[in-house]
Amino acid sequence: MNTTPRIPTGRERALVLGGGGSAGNAWLIGVVAGLHEGGLDVTEADLVVGTSAGATAAAQLGGASPADLLAAILEAPTPSSSAGRRGPGPITSTHLERTNAIIAASADLADMRRRAGAYAIELATASGPAGQQQWRETVAARLPSARWPERTVLLTTVDADTGEPVELDRDSGVDLVDAVAASCAGGPAYVIGDRRYIDGGYRRSSENADLAAGCGRVLVLSPLGGRTRHPAAWRSELAAQVDELRDGGSVVETVLPDEASLEAFGGNMMSPSTRPPAARAGRRQGLRAAEKIAEFWSR
Repeated sequence: MNTTPRIPTGRERALVLGGGGSAGNAWLIGVVAGLHEGGLDVTEADLVVGTSAGATAAAQLGGASPADLLAAILEAPTPSSSAGRRGPGPITSTHLERTNAIIAASADLADMRRRAGAYAIELATASGPAGQQQWRETVAARLPSARWPERTVLLTTVDADTGEPVELDRDSGVDLVDAVAASCAGGPAYVIGDRRYIDGGYRRSSENADLAAGCGRVLVLSPLGGRTRHPAAWRSELAAQVDELRDGGSVVETVLPDEASLEAFGGNMMSPSTRPPAARAGRRQGLRAAEKIAEFWSR
């Protein structure tokens, strides 16, 4: 399996789609649909970087139009808040406490990734192969196509055994469904071949915008607003990544949830009930931002 994908360089455009649960995924689709409705198609980016819920969005946008994806969210019956969970639920108070403890005990990002991987392997052992199969089916049902997009799409994940960051693309020899499932593996580690993987948000942040280094223009959509639970010394927050990109010559724009979007997210971004309001709020944001983003995107 090849895990060293080609990253475009030069005056090319990159779209970075951050993680953020069910609400974040719907918000991303809404923003992109709003931009499209406003006359700007950012899905034509030369590079798309997707992390966790952003990996799902990247795959979805590679297989269907933003308008169709938005309509599907708004027209779908709202499932219960527990739908789609597998094995030990990835987002529970116990899980949050455990991951907070892992972060607090870690010396740096690399140490944190190794500790998080060990914890995810514990969860995978508890949930077993049936848990992984259920998760794969859940992810597959979210995607309009199981084929990798033709454009360059990088989906982030982390090797659970080594803690090493991994980026998967169409040349990695991994099915799209498995790549998305690995990037979204916020609970049990996800097995692909003889390797185990965890959520791409453990790589550096929920955005991993640094992977767009070398691109002339970078648009970052961050459902979590660039926030991080990591110590400031790790410089994993989105603002630090944006500074690095700009220092490298990239022109960067970010779209963060506005007040209406945050209200739509509610208190649990993992709840499927947040999807319609989050998508609607994202669409409104995209529409309002379309003219400004178009000026930047089309330079």
